[in-house]
Amino acid sequence: MTMFSKGVKFTALAAAIALSACTSKPAATADSGPPASMSNNGPSSVSQSNVVPGSAEDLRVNVGDTVHFDYNAYTVREDDRAMLQRQAAWLAKYPSVRVTIEGHCDPRGTREYNLALGARRANAVKEYLVSLGVSTNRVDTVSYGKERPTCSESSEDCYAQDRRGVTTVSGGASS
Repeated sequence: MTMFSKGVKFTALAAAIALSACTSKPAATADSGPPASMSNNGPSSVSQSNVVPGSAEDLRVNVGDTVHFDYNAYTVREDDRAMLQRQAAWLAKYPSVRVTIEGHCDPRGTREYNLALGARRANAVKEYLVSLGVSTNRVDTVSYGKERPTCSESSEDCYAQDRRGVTTVSGGASS
């Protein structure tokens, strides 16, 4: 009987240890931020005091880096022009920075068609920035077509997220 009770005690102790490993950590309080190891690409993830002026993160967080396009179109939308104007002002403030405009498409259509449409979208963004005074030598373009989606669902909302032009810093930025 002693062997049985020791076995039961051992099993109960092992179960208690296993269950304690499954408990969750207490929720963070309102004034404690996320751990330094967590990252989020949203604008609220980094306070402006932590962003290096003239860096790629500065462009993404404080100016914006993505414009969207209508289905099967490559005309810069009216609602995205203000952000491109902020990008042009930011580029004027940091004249050594070079950027690359990435053209993206939703998954519908052939690979070849979407590569061509992505190129037209990237060029439309570049031409708009150049019309605002950005030197054409500071802006490169690349098309990824449908190869780099941001959303994997088959819905119009998801497709709308994939139809985009993204401005990325390709050189000369502060680190």
